[in-house]
Amino acid sequence: MIKVGVIGVGTVGTSVVKILHENKKIITARAGHEVSVKSGVVRNLNKDRGLNIALSDNPYDIVNDPEIDIVVELMGGVEEPFEVVKAALQNGKAVVTANKALLAYHRYELQEIAKDIAFEYEASVAGGIPIISALRDGLSANHIESIQGILNGTCNYMMTKMTDEGVSFDAILKESQELGYAEADPTFDIGGFDAAHKLLILASIAYGIDAKPEDILIEGIEEVSQDDIAFAKEFGYAVKLLGIAKRDGDEVELRVHASLIRKEQMIAKIDGVMNGISVVGDYVGETLYYGPGAGGDATASAVVANIIDIVRSGKRAPMLGFDKPLERGLKLKNRDDIVSKYYLRLKVTDKPGVLAQITKLFGEFDISIETMLQRPSDSNFANLLFSTYEAVERNMREVLGEIEALEFVAAAPVMIRIV
Repeated sequence: MIKVGVIGVGTVGTSVVKILHENKKIITARAGHEVSVKSGVVRNLNKDRGLNIALSDNPYDIVNDPEIDIVVELMGGVEEPFEVVKAALQNGKAVVTANKALLAYHRYELQEIAKDIAFEYEASVAGGIPIISALRDGLSANHIESIQGILNGTCNYMMTKMTDEGVSFDAILKESQELGYAEADPTFDIGGFDAAHKLLILASIAYGIDAKPEDILIEGIEEVSQDDIAFAKEFGYAVKLLGIAKRDGDEVELRVHASLIRKEQMIAKIDGVMNGISVVGDYVGETLYYGPGAGGDATASAVVANIIDIVRSGKRAPMLGFDKPLERGLKLKNRDDIVSKYYLRLKVTDKPGVLAQITKLFGEFDISIETMLQRPSDSNFANLLFSTYEAVERNMREVLGEIEALEFVAAAPVMIRIV
């Protein structure tokens, strides 16, 4: 019998225990061995979780238990779980985690510690979608040209409701919090950080890029308004928060931001709280992965699938798909060198000569305008909505700084990249 210890018996951990118990027969048949949860770790021992397992409030009760074969880490956070997981691996125990923040910062260190000990993390990205297995195994014959992912269900739900129902950002954020999709402090989701952690994990498998969140471009959806949604509709776009990884020669772009995507693209059709990831390989072409990106049962399903995989195959290495990824010669592209099309919204005083001064500045920074609309704003103000041809990120940021300093510009410019 294979014995499991679950560190963090919260929503996901409770579901892991229930799946292993309620689906014991089919799991035994698929794994080739009986799997049972011996014990769990919780923060509050006084809370009744309705589970028939021993509970402790000390993670090392599991890490140091010689009877535990597989440690499931669902604690959350970065440094404490890193020490716990490191100790489990050093004790020779296989590990399964759903902790994207832990992997965003320590994935290469953990691979070095794990060596030939099984370390699985399917649930860390996109919940119930088996994207880790797809990249690491199913697409392993391909050079990955690009990844575009809707990796945060909260943001996708908000953008869908703003598009379909015309509600304001503030109103849909409040509703998302009431429904439990967004936290009381939603910064981690709507600021793009959750999606960035997931993108970094995918990029390590696809490209061997050892980057931290601080190294890449991360923006959220906080500035998206109904004016932007209206522009997108008029010109055939959907607005999504995207995580993007793209190979360009020996460099890889990594960025997370609100994006205008052509409506005919497959990923633009993914709505609500669902996640979707488009992966383009040099031989397979585009593949699309769709499903629930969060939730206790969906995430727990991926955790249990990893447990079954470990029991079937025993030791499995390397964790990220290759032993020495940095020898592949790919490097992170400087965020200032990214090339994109851009959408801009400017709130300006409604008077003659304004448009001429703005377009003159664009020309000075080698930025060409593709489309322009003017919409009324508050009294005596107008919103100018632009889209550009391809431009360099550095030039776009510099011209926006110049524009914001103009006396007739009434608010900070809003920029959304067009994918």
